Amino acid sequence: MRTARFIGGLLTGLIALALAVALFVYWFGFATDMAAASGLGTLGYAFLWLAFGANLLLWTVVGLVRLGEDSVRAVVRPRGSRRRPVEGEAGERVLVGAGAVRAERDADTAEGESARAPAERPDGTGSGAASLAVIIPAHNEEPVISGALASAMGLFERWDVYVVSDASRDSTAAIAARTGVNVLELLTNRGKAGAIEAVLEEFALTDNYDGVLILDADTELDPGYVDGARRQLADPSVAAVAGFVVSEWKPRQRSFVGRTISAYRDRLYFMLQYLMRFGQTWRHANTAFIVPGFASVYRSEALREIEVNPEGLVIEDFNMTFEVHHKRLGRVSMNPDTKAYSQDPFTFRDYCRQVSRWTLGFWQTIRRHRVWPSLFWACLSLYVLEVVLVSLVLLATTVVGLFVLAGTVGGEPFLSLPFFGGTFTAVTAFLPLLAIGIGLFIPDYMLTCLMAAIRRRPSYLLYGLLFLPIRLVDAYLTLRMIPRAWTTRSDGRWSSPGRVSGG
Repeated sequence: MRTARFIGGLLTGLIALALAVALFVYWFGFATDMAAASGLGTLGYAFLWLAFGANLLLWTVVGLVRLGEDSVRAVVRPRGSRRRPVEGEAGERVLVGAGAVRAERDADTAEGESARAPAERPDGTGSGAASLAVIIPAHNEEPVISGALASAMGLFERWDVYVVSDASRDSTAAIAARTGVNVLELLTNRGKAGAIEAVLEEFALTDNYDGVLILDADTELDPGYVDGARRQLADPSVAAVAGFVVSEWKPRQRSFVGRTISAYRDRLYFMLQYLMRFGQTWRHANTAFIVPGFASVYRSEALREIEVNPEGLVIEDFNMTFEVHHKRLGRVSMNPDTKAYSQDPFTFRDYCRQVSRWTLGFWQTIRRHRVWPSLFWACLSLYVLEVVLVSLVLLATTVVGLFVLAGTVGGEPFLSLPFFGGTFTAVTAFLPLLAIGIGLFIPDYMLTCLMAAIRRRPSYLLYGLLFLPIRLVDAYLTLRMIPRAWTTRSDGRWSSPGRVSGG
C-alpha cells in the first residue's frame, strides 16, 4: 500500500510539474508576443512579470542568497563547535517560571516534579535552553481547545501552559482546567490582544520566562517546533520567532468549499513563506512585516517593550511586529523548523470575515505607526505599492473581461446599444477576450500546478480552477479596507468562526 501511494504521489507530482512547465511556455510566448505587438516595450515586460509579483521575485532572489550563506556557514563552522555560555547564562542561570507559580498553589506536587533533572523535561529545557511559557488566548473555542492543549502539553509541562478564556460562553475554560494547566477566565470580553495582555500581567510571564509562545486555540504544533524556536532564540539579536504556518489538510471534515479554501491557503502560505518571508528574515535584511499570531515566540525582554493592546486595532500581530521594528528591539527570525498547523475557515462567509479582519488590521497598523526612516519601511512601501496596484489592475481587468465577454456572447443586440459598440471595438483591438483570459487565469493556475506537484495532491488541480475568484475577493477586500482603517475604530473583540474538532 505504501509503495502504491509513493508511486501515485510521484506520478501526480511529475504530471502536475509537466503541466506547469507547458503552461508557462505557452503563456510566456503568448504574453511576449502581445507585449511586442502592443508597442509598450520595456513597460509591457514589466507588467508581464507583475503577474508573478515583483516583491515575490525580489525576495525569492534574496532568499536564495540567504540559503547560500547559510550553507557556507554550515560548512565552514567546525563540527561540534558550540557557542560558549557567557556569564549569567548556561550553568549559572536558575530557570524560573511556572514551576514557582505552581509551587505556591500546589506545593506537594511541585516538590515532586522539581526533583526531576532538567534533561528529563518533555520540552527539552536544560541549563542552557531558553525557558518558554505557552499562552493560549481563547474565546468560545470548545471544539478545538483540546487539540491545542494536547499539542502544547506534548512539548511542555502543564504548568508552563496558560489558557486565558476571554468571556467564553461555552466550556472552553472548563475543558482547559481539567487538563491541569493554568487558566485565567476573563468576565469581560477584551479581544485577543486584551487577553494576551491580561495573562502576561496576571502571571508576570515576562519576568519568569525567557520567552513567550503565543498559540491560537485552533493551532497544533509540530513535534520539532520547540527545538526550532530555541535554536533561533540562541541568537541574542532575535526578538521574535515567526511560526511557519502549514494549512491543516483534513478533506474528510470539509465540504467542497472548505477544501477549496484550505487548498488555496496552502498555496498562499507556501509562496509567502518560502518565496518571500524567508528572504525578508535574512539577518542582513530584517524586513518581515508580520509575525503571525497563530504560533510565534517573543523574547521576554522585547515583549516588555511592546504595547500589545493599543486602542483602535482589530488584530494584534501586525502591530506587535511593527513595534519590534519601530522600537529597534531586535530582528524577526523564521525558519521552516518551527512548523505549526492552523485550521482555515470552513465557509466562504467565515473566510471573507477573516480576510477582512486581517486586511483591516494591516492598514490600521500602518495608520498607527506611520512612516519612519528605515529599510523596513522602504521595503514595506514597495510591498504596499504593489498590493494596491495589482489589486486595482486585477479588478479592472476582470471588469473589462466581463464587458468583452458580454459583447462577445450578446452579439448585435448588445453592440447596437449606445456607447457599447464603439467601446467594445476599441477595447478588443487592444485586449481581446483570449488575451484577458490567458493573462488572468494561466499565471495563477501555473502556481497551483506547482503546488500540486510539491504537495503531491492531484485534487489541487480541481480546486485550483476556483482560486482566481478567491484572489479577486482578496483584492476587493484589500482595497475596501483602506478607507475603513482611517475612518473606523475597532475594539479588537472576537468574531468566532465555525470550528470543527480535530479529532
